[in-house]
Amino acid sequence: MKQLSMYIISALQAQLHNILTKSLKYNKGTITFKFTSLITVLCHGCLSRLLETDSKSLRSVNGSRRNSGSSLVSSSSASSNLSHLEEDSWILWGRIVNEWEDVWKKKEKQLKELVRKGIPHHFRAIVWQLLCNAQNLPIKEQYSELLKMTSPCEKLIRRDIARTYPEHEFFKEKDSLGQEVLFNVMKAYSLVDREVGYCQGSAFIVGLLLMQMPEEEAFCVFVKLMQDYRLRELFKPSMAELGLCMYQFECMIQEQLPELHVHFQAQSFHTSMYASSWFLTIFLTSFPLPVATRIFDIFMCEGLEIVFRVGMAILQMNQAELMQLDMEGMLQHFQKVIPHQLDSGPDKVIQAAYQVKYNAKKMKKLEKEYTTIKTKEMEEQVEIKCLRSSIIFSPSIHPFPPIPILRSPLIHNWSRQGQVTRAQEAEENYLVKRELATVKQHNEETSALLEQAQNTIRQLQQQQPFGNPRYSEEFILQLERELVQARLKEAESQCALKEMQDKILDMEKRNASLPDENNVVRLQEELIGVKLREAEALTGLKELRQQVRDLEEHWQRHLARTAGRWKDSPRKNAASELQDELMSVRLREAEAQAELREIRQRMLELETQNQIHSNQLRRAELEARNLQERLQVLTNQNKTLHAELQETKRKQAEIECKVSDSQPNSLVQKYILKKKKKIIVLYNQVGKSTYFLY
Repeated sequence: MKQLSMYIISALQAQLHNILTKSLKYNKGTITFKFTSLITVLCHGCLSRLLETDSKSLRSVNGSRRNSGSSLVSSSSASSNLSHLEEDSWILWGRIVNEWEDVWKKKEKQLKELVRKGIPHHFRAIVWQLLCNAQNLPIKEQYSELLKMTSPCEKLIRRDIARTYPEHEFFKEKDSLGQEVLFNVMKAYSLVDREVGYCQGSAFIVGLLLMQMPEEEAFCVFVKLMQDYRLRELFKPSMAELGLCMYQFECMIQEQLPELHVHFQAQSFHTSMYASSWFLTIFLTSFPLPVATRIFDIFMCEGLEIVFRVGMAILQMNQAELMQLDMEGMLQHFQKVIPHQLDSGPDKVIQAAYQVKYNAKKMKKLEKEYTTIKTKEMEEQVEIKCLRSSIIFSPSIHPFPPIPILRSPLIHNWSRQGQVTRAQEAEENYLVKRELATVKQHNEETSALLEQAQNTIRQLQQQQPFGNPRYSEEFILQLERELVQARLKEAESQCALKEMQDKILDMEKRNASLPDENNVVRLQEELIGVKLREAEALTGLKELRQQVRDLEEHWQRHLARTAGRWKDSPRKNAASELQDELMSVRLREAEAQAELREIRQRMLELETQNQIHSNQLRRAELEARNLQERLQVLTNQNKTLHAELQETKRKQAEIECKVSDSQPNSLVQKYILKKKKKIIVLYNQVGKSTYFLY
């Protein structure tokens, strides 16, 4: 009877979900969606009541399968098939949900083992809420009110909605129910946490939650994840927590996979190039959805530790292939090859993840080290800014000192500094705009309160003759004081608004002064060429150092042999003299090779300068070509105006002839003279502009 009721409930829930999903594609009202939520809750509630009612009868049936209560996992017989395992899983998770508090307190270790094996799909929504303690949050009651408000991040959210799970049935259609509820949850959170607002990677986490539960429950779970699972620090505009995770993960690679770490360093393959999306989306954008959902089960129970473990397991499984690839090949491997390796299921990678060494105390130590490093970097940046300001405003220092030989670090620092400065300016501009929107909203609220106070004062002044004069005067004085305070607040808000506008203008000016993207691309190309030459020079330098070490060894042996030469026989002395001549020949050979290397290095530098000068010449030729085109356009305009002038002169001559025949009055002559002067002035102006172009 228990098994039958359980299958009936599961079938009923699946049919209701399919019917309501189809109907909700055409009806997007809140009543229909709340009805869906109600049906889902009723199904879970009905199942829970059935499990609780039949728990006594199941004890006798399952008494032979499980122990006396010492563990959660029931030991099934060897001949049980897949259906029996499903029944046991449903019964087991039903008991866990019904007795959650006792299970979490007394059998936490066994519960974690069960979560690592996977939470059943129908229990996933309620178990996630229980794991993060989000089932009774007070903020759930404010959700409907938040949807009525306006968020400054709405345009950004609308732009990224179509990029979230574009191939999933629930989200792929434009303006579908999935996209609407995803927009609602992201908008509500951007209003609750204005410091974080909206970040692109968070939409994938909310989308996964909406696949499992209604939007109100998904909103509550997302709020708990941001507060208690370090996600809020990851999604802040500064992303300081993401930098910490990258530092810790890189240290783990250096300790446990040193050869792979050396290969990454040699290829300039930074950790953030492949692992940042792992931490921001918990593998939802990197792995197949069933695999990422299983990992998300463990994340809900154990936190970010599983991301470190799975990331290290992936690198261990692919170390041999990655060691043979360059930077582009490794990027392609992470994007295309690794996801297909997990098509068979997540069990292999999860099992490998828990073989990885993870030390929580060492992670805390690395966090302190990272904080110290960042503090020093901030102090150095402050010193550099002070030095820059002193150099810019010092009249004795020429703004552009001569550079005799252009080195690769200079180009590299220039391009990298331009990109970093541009990113910082964009981030500061975004923060200032958000603060400006907040100040504007505060200003509007203050203006509304001021207008309301003025209306109240006018009403009281009209009612004063009919009431108590003393009471009315005191009340009016109090309202006047409130009015003064409101005006002060309004003045402060206007001052803050003006400061924000000035900041925005300053940011736009500074952004306009930065080098454009084309110059950055050219500098990057030049940087690549210089790096290649620098690598050749370093290789030659290493070879020379090795030869110097070999010569030093030979020299030491020679000194050891010549120390007791006076005791040896003449034949040995002759051999020693030959060895001395050989040593001198080797030294001369080393000197010649060093001179050759130096000449080659000088030749590489000259080639680099030649390439840079050729690039500058090419850009100058491009500018000259543009100026010639502009000159051609102005020349054509000059010819057109000259033709018009000739035509006007001809017409003027005809008019003068006619006027002389008919004896015109003085007004017509003055008009003709004025028109002539205007044409001559216009012609002179066009001639001057053409002269300046030449």
